[in-house]
Amino acid sequence: MPAVNSRRRGRRTISEINMVPFIDVMLVLLIIFMVTAPLITPSMIALPKVGKAPSQPQNPVQILISKDETVQIKFKTDSVASDVRNVAGDIIKMQPEVKAAGPEAVPVVISADKSIKYETVVKVMDHLQKAGVSRVGLSVQTGK
Repeated sequence: MPAVNSRRRGRRTISEINMVPFIDVMLVLLIIFMVTAPLITPSMIALPKVGKAPSQPQNPVQILISKDETVQIKFKTDSVASDVRNVAGDIIKMQPEVKAAGPEAVPVVISADKSIKYETVVKVMDHLQKAGVSRVGLSVQTGK
């Protein structure tokens, strides 16, 4: 009878789940993630490099924003102090040739001190855009 008992035990179903294939798959996934994690770059903003423009605009209107956020507008030899909200109007009032050409034809270069708030530069650009000035550039210092 001992032979009959061993047959019954062998035919009994196993009620446990085999975890070995699950663990194998998890280890393979862990290795894949460990290898690929250093290759993924964090989401940084890739800013464009500053180079030389092919040609400088002829007689641009220069807007100078100083450390204390005072705005000065220069066009050829004329210079006028202005306010952030009135920049576009002051540019048009400043020169009759600007008025004749229309605001969209006037090249404007903004030179702002690096210590001022970004918000101030954006406000100036926003007021220029609302007035129809489309050729706006930022003056930067090229680094070597």
